[in-house]
Amino acid sequence: MSRPLPLQALRAFVEVGQHGSIKAAAAVLNVTSGAVSQQIRLLEERVGLALFTRERQGLRLTQTGAAVYPALHEAFAQIARANEALEQIQARQTLTVSTVATFAASWLVPRLGRFNQRHPQIEVRVEATSALVDFRRDRVDVALRHGLGQYPGLYVARLMAPVLVPVARPGLLGGDRLGAPADCLDHPLLHDADRADWPLWLTAHGVAADPRAARGSALEDDFLLIRAAEAGQGLALVPQQYAEQEIAAGRLVQVLDKPWPARFAYYAVARPEAIERPAVKAFLAWIMEEAAALG
Repeated sequence: MSRPLPLQALRAFVEVGQHGSIKAAAAVLNVTSGAVSQQIRLLEERVGLALFTRERQGLRLTQTGAAVYPALHEAFAQIARANEALEQIQARQTLTVSTVATFAASWLVPRLGRFNQRHPQIEVRVEATSALVDFRRDRVDVALRHGLGQYPGLYVARLMAPVLVPVARPGLLGGDRLGAPADCLDHPLLHDADRADWPLWLTAHGVAADPRAARGSALEDDFLLIRAAEAGQGLALVPQQYAEQEIAAGRLVQVLDKPWPARFAYYAVARPEAIERPAVKAFLAWIMEEAAALG
């Protein structure tokens, strides 16, 4: 079984055949002219045939050389295209972002196009879940969470604090407005998952602690609260920006003009070592810029 021909010698043959010059081929290959000449001699010795005719103007392919040149030229062109494709794949970076469905749909996804335009080499994968993230197990790069910012051992950046407003289906209260925050206690309340927002909101408006503040159905996220309120199941306390479309369409009304910034804020969370990755660093810089633009 014959040994395969040396790849370097075949590449030298293609470049000399294309340029008709040892010197020009050496410049393309970034080697000396002597090295190219040596590879051509090696190849001709291995095949036992002359591949070039030496002329005053340079080198010209012999009949044998011209017969094999097109196939070898295409082979190295394919290799070059494959290398380019690999480089492009390597240049692309995948970034996995975990956040709750409401934040993803109402805030993150509508703005994500601006990040894609700025960083087209970074492919963002959004996972919408309310479950706590194990960064290593779940292979998540950045988590965007609504909480108190207490994430020990992790990088934490505060993004924004949503403003909570009480909303209900039109006509649920007999009228569309209440006179004071305490009046909310006379109606069924719809709660967030940990039942924290209504008691805090009422306390902030000077309403004394009342067991009725903890009663009512609890739902997993703000979109479910909005749907339940639209269905007439009670009063919901939701971020103002999430209810804007429903209020504008007449499906909900804001029953009190008493907004109050929530105790909870949205935070970007990541492993400390992850924030040095270019893709993570770029995403964090962008999302903090977007959050700051809200004022």
